[in-house]
Amino acid sequence: MDINQTAPAQKESTRSHWENFWSDKKEFHEVYSNDNRVLRNLVKLTDLRRKRVLEVGAGTGRDSFGLVERGASVVMLDYASSSLRIIRNIAEEEKIEVSPVGGNAFSLPFPDGTFDIVFHQGLLEHFREKEANNLLLENIRVLKHGGLLLVDVPQRYHVYTLMKHILIALDKWFAGWEREFSIPELDRLLRSLGVNPFYRYGEWMYPSLFYRVVREGLMKVGVKLPLNPAPFKSLTSLRRKIREGLRPTPLALYTSLSCGIVSRKP
Repeated sequence: MDINQTAPAQKESTRSHWENFWSDKKEFHEVYSNDNRVLRNLVKLTDLRRKRVLEVGAGTGRDSFGLVERGASVVMLDYASSSLRIIRNIAEEEKIEVSPVGGNAFSLPFPDGTFDIVFHQGLLEHFREKEANNLLLENIRVLKHGGLLLVDVPQRYHVYTLMKHILIALDKWFAGWEREFSIPELDRLLRSLGVNPFYRYGEWMYPSLFYRVVREGLMKVGVKLPLNPAPFKSLTSLRRKIREGLRPTPLALYTSLSCGIVSRKP
């Protein structure tokens, strides 16, 4: 073996991946929503009025606009200029007052203890262990004592995980590289960094993963299905009942596509 031979470079998610991704999403109405899951879970835990909130890795800011409407003052931070442009466009169209900020999630441009709530969705999974820990420590630094940290990530035990890793291996994954978490793993990580997890949730995807995969495949051959399919009332009602029945049970944490934990800073 040649001792001078270099090891293959690790796959990673880079700024260029995200600049390209958001540049391709000029029509922000074509970006899937998160069904207000951040808002829906936070309002169970706190009154958002007059709360100072930071969203890290905001993307389109879709998770934050509902918080503003509930009375929060929200700063949306992202390092991709194409993301910040989308946020400004949405804010202007919807006439919602927000504060988009370009910045580095590993060195947040805010003093210690600035925010009542810090959250991110679709961010932590793009970093390996050391970087992820540093990112969370920065979240905690800018959080007030007693403040809430919400971390929302892909849930490990889902067919999405298998599909994703096949595409990563083929260099076809839109974000370059990504991992996933189980709730116990995420819980241990947060506790090790000094915050106290106290609320956990699992969330499913609508429209379904199957519909989204079919839609993306057809778009490559020039066929464009609606962003959201026309609902079949009986099937939609059945799926909603199943989700609502599972939501308060431990099964939600191991069957959903995404999972989240809310922690309190001592």
